[in-house]
Amino acid sequence: MFLGLRTVIYHAPDLAKAKAWYTTAFGVAPYFDEPFYVGFEVGGFELGLNPDVRNVKVGNNAVAYWGVPDIEEAYRHLLDRGAESRSPVQDVGGEIKVAAVADPFGNVIGLIQNPHFKVKG
Repeated sequence: MFLGLRTVIYHAPDLAKAKAWYTTAFGVAPYFDEPFYVGFEVGGFELGLNPDVRNVKVGNNAVAYWGVPDIEEAYRHLLDRGAESRSPVQDVGGEIKVAAVADPFGNVIGLIQNPHFKVKG
């Protein structure tokens, strides 16, 4: 029934600034770019930006963790581009490491380095 996660949507009231930041931070250009939504394809998954922040308290909801091969490098990369540390890189056991940052719009971006998890096609 469930195929797995496919999309994470971050809310950002200034869509132009958010689009520029995510283009630089993730190193990809949007594949969908409209005034009401911007979508990026990142490793087979969608990162969406939604400018509608009505009834949204940014940063206090569920955190999506983006898989990375080198968490220290990814963490520094985002901090160097203006993200703010929410949780430094931590080894949580079993060779799994996690970290979290906040983007300039208050959204929390989780990072995970997990050698045991492989995405199946």
